[in-house]
Amino acid sequence: MSSVDSQQRVLSGMRPTGRLHLGHYHGVLKNWVKLQHEFECFFFVADWHALTTHYENPESIRENVWEMAVDWLAAGINPGSSTLFIQSRVPEHAELNLLLSMITPLGWLERAPTYKDQQEKLREKDLATYGFLGYPVLQSADILLYRAGKVPVGADQVSHVEITRDIARRFNHLYGREPGFEEQAEAAIVKMGKKNARIYRSLKRRYQEEGDLDALETARALLKEQQNISLGDRERLYGFIEGGGKVLLPEPQALLTPEARVPGLDGQKMSKSYGNTIGLREHPDSVDQKIRTMQTDPQRVRRNDPGNPENCPVWGLHQVYSDEATREWVQDGCRNAGIGCLDCKKPVIEAIIEEQRPIHERAKEYESNPDLVHAIIEEGCERARDAARETLDDIRSAMGLDYR
Repeated sequence: MSSVDSQQRVLSGMRPTGRLHLGHYHGVLKNWVKLQHEFECFFFVADWHALTTHYENPESIRENVWEMAVDWLAAGINPGSSTLFIQSRVPEHAELNLLLSMITPLGWLERAPTYKDQQEKLREKDLATYGFLGYPVLQSADILLYRAGKVPVGADQVSHVEITRDIARRFNHLYGREPGFEEQAEAAIVKMGKKNARIYRSLKRRYQEEGDLDALETARALLKEQQNISLGDRERLYGFIEGGGKVLLPEPQALLTPEARVPGLDGQKMSKSYGNTIGLREHPDSVDQKIRTMQTDPQRVRRNDPGNPENCPVWGLHQVYSDEATREWVQDGCRNAGIGCLDCKKPVIEAIIEEQRPIHERAKEYESNPDLVHAIIEEGCERARDAARETLDDIRSAMGLDYR
């Protein structure tokens, strides 16, 4: 797998800590459905990551793994277009995590923005563990194991990708300069032919002497087109132009996910910890009941009292689910007491139930046939292991661990 091809590979995962809700759907799953038609996607159930905070209750993780798999499939993730797998079923994640932990400075982990933040948020849990401190290394191993060039994250998670880039850069610096690297790189340039070799050398000079980033991208495209060099030579030449060594682990880029903050039943961000969620596969009658009983503007005590949508949690759902005409109807009707609170809630109820309809329809097949879900995940685990083994072979060789 070349570093150029890695730009077409996406990796993302979710921790199985509970049933998925509409916040997950709008914040993650809808984007996954889109990405699977544009990139080579690997989506995994991060059960080892769940153990970093839920190690005392592993039984719930086991149940949630399969419920999450059904949620993904029901949401429209296609096993024919994506690779779906369980993290712990691909032991290469653990091996790369171990190897990367050997080179990751302790200070990087202690300074991770989410380390102290999560300890503060989850005070009821004992998170003074080696696994919790080292979870950024495991997260980096997840990404680098598949040489994924793109990682879909929200703006608040970009730091996770940054530490992965730091670890990849350090690894390449330590192990990318194989013996005779420059000689092998020069020999690879010759294999490209006189014209392409001349272009490559010119681009290399422009990038290294002038910092011309366009020259770097042009060189990347040039190398991708070459038929006369091996994947190993391509990696050498990509590293050579940057002034380093062979790129064993391509540095991933954060693929910013469009912000989709779905409010919960109380107006706060929808979250299981707030108890304000609507489940992804929640029954229509339950959806109807939950929204009908939502709190509204506290100033609007009687039907003929004027209200203010900005003070009403239901308005947040209108911003997600209603078109502009409906939102104008709500603003006018609420402020002038022209509509009642139940009138205001009806379009939201109808929109959510309609959104969930195809999800329920797809879910029926998987809910009634758990063996099908297990088979899909089993096949995905095998595909993931094939890709993971390829990376580990290169890593072991670079670190001198290929004892043959």
